[in-house]
Amino acid sequence: MFKIKNNQTRDKKRKVTVLIKIIEIPVERAQEFWDLHINYLVDDQIIEPEEYAYFSGTKYRSYLEKLMKREVNRHHMIYFEKDGEKIGACQFIIYQTEDGKCFILDYWIFQDFRNRGLGRECFRVLEEYTKQYGAEYFEINYSKEDNHRFWLSLGFVDNGFDEFNMPLMIKRP
Repeated sequence: MFKIKNNQTRDKKRKVTVLIKIIEIPVERAQEFWDLHINYLVDDQIIEPEEYAYFSGTKYRSYLEKLMKREVNRHHMIYFEKDGEKIGACQFIIYQTEDGKCFILDYWIFQDFRNRGLGRECFRVLEEYTKQYGAEYFEINYSKEDNHRFWLSLGFVDNGFDEFNMPLMIKRP
């Protein structure tokens, strides 16, 4: 379990200091992440029903788990934790051998913790955390308009489309 240095923020609704931690998920504990991940993809309507088999299958998962074992350009799975409770998750790859792009594959706050400003705070912690691995800037794709608005509010801008014709957004320093 890895804890990032004390990144504290104010929870505007409760007016208390909140410590958000990042917990790295080792490949040996990836199954718990995968269970949460597929539920997120289905519940938030990120994937179509015909995509369920792919995202819950061993081909997709084994490939990403293999990337988790690399020394360079490693795939990361993390939880965001507040007060000892998991509040969200993310997976990303930082391309250290290229230009330091941190590509965010998935980023979500668990249902019970949404609409409290925690998504914004977790991203700020993620920005700091990824610097130690060489992140210079961020890129993400999105499938829903509310996700687009969220990332715009964090300083991302539209950046074309990926190879699957999904819209991309980028955030540079």
